Formats: sequence, C-alpha cells, structure tokens
Amino acid sequence: MRISISGKNIEISDSLQELINKKVGKLERYFPKDTEVQVTMAIERSRHIVEVTIPYENIIIRGEEVTGDMYASIDNVLDKLEKQIFKHRTRLEKSLKAGAFKHEAPLYGNTYEDSEESGPRIVRVKRFAIKPMSEEEAMLQMALLGHSFYVFENALTGDINVLYSRRDGNYGLIEPER
Repeated sequence: MRISISGKNIEISDSLQELINKKVGKLERYFPKDTEVQVTMAIERSRHIVEVTIPYENIIIRGEEVTGDMYASIDNVLDKLEKQIFKHRTRLEKSLKAGAFKHEAPLYGNTYEDSEESGPRIVRVKRFAIKPMSEEEAMLQMALLGHSFYVFENALTGDINVLYSRRDGNYGLIEPER
C-alpha cells in the first residue's frame, strides 16, 4: 500500500509515521499492493483527529476519529474502517483483493456481524422540482427551510450541486466532476 501521511498543527514524528505505516499497512489484507491511502492527522485544542481515506476503484472508504489521544484516534479509526469493510462485505468482495475475507477474525476489532440485511434502508423517497439558482440563492433557501443540506441546479454551470452546512458554521458545496 502507498500510504501518504499529512498533518495539520502537528509535526509527524518518525515513531508516529512508523506506527501508522505498520497499522494501516495491515489493511493490505483487503486491498491490492498499489492502493493509495491518505492519512491526515490534526490537533485542534485538545482534540486529536485522525482521518483515513482509501479511494479504491469506484468507491471511497473513509473514517474519521476524534479523541484526546492521537494513538487512540489511530486505533479507533482503523477499527471503524474495518467495520465498514465488513459491513459492506458482500458488495466489496467483488472488487477487493481476492481472498480478502479468508480470515474470519478482523485485525482491529473483536468481531463484526454481517448486518447488511438488517442495516439501513430507504424508508422515504421525496421528489421535488429543481429550478436553476445561484449559490447565494441556494444558501438562502436552505436557511429558510432549516435543512442541513440543499440540492439545486447551479445556474452558472447547469449541474446539480449539493450545498451543506459544515460544523464550523460555514457552507460546503459538492459539485460533480466529469
């Protein structure tokens, strides 16, 4: 695996880098050797944040963990990633490394149940007309509705965009890439 490590408000020590390479490298059990993994570590006040992103074929596996200790954040995010892999095991088996699930015991957690059948499902479908509008209009409409996201047709590009509110109080915009 090709592991790229970056830090925000933290200097990545050799021992921390070695630990991440060792622990994240164990995920090679599920992916081919040339898979790219991005690990981002940050410290904000007393919060130690670790985010791991694995873009693989047409899927992105991502986990983020925030604790008071960087080492605990690393362990927890890897456990969370492996839970995702096991939860969606039947869908992922077609695209992951051959024999990825030959080991019944997970690497980081105790056990994960195959709960895909009893997992989340679509319980409501909502349809609505989309009219072209600017990003500012979409922000206003989202605020008026009191939603945390808003889907709209961008008047400038003609593409469908998603506007969402971020934890820091600002907005994010998701635009399709072609």
